[in-house]
Amino acid sequence: MKVLLAVDGSAYTKKMLAYLAANDLFSPNNEYVVLTAQVVLPSQARAALGKELVQKYYEDEGVRVTAPVCKFLARHGVSASKCLWKTGKPGEIIAKLASDGKFDLVVMGSHGHGALMNLVVGSVATEVLASCKVPVLIVR
Repeated sequence: MKVLLAVDGSAYTKKMLAYLAANDLFSPNNEYVVLTAQVVLPSQARAALGKELVQKYYEDEGVRVTAPVCKFLARHGVSASKCLWKTGKPGEIIAKLASDGKFDLVVMGSHGHGALMNLVVGSVATEVLASCKVPVLIVR
């Protein structure tokens, strides 16, 4: 099974990983890909900082979020075949990679705001559920 772990470095990512470990859902037979999707910096900030510094920021942030997840997986006897970071709209990126990469499952944590709060602030999990053609496991 090919599994996409969508992570953001928050407590909800840690909760999702703990859930997978506690329920013995890690398997050395599965292929795991870790993805963090970052929102693009505002254009004024990108212009002021310059292309190289912005790229370095995205890369550093991607490593900061994915490296602990890959270490966690290794401690549980599995390894990530890839650790990816991408920039753009996180919900769109996750759903697109899940489909294009022919994943069998997407696993992600959720803040669990509820329907009313999602109307106000939006939700990456809601967007992934709405647009993803791959089964999604959301841990709250």
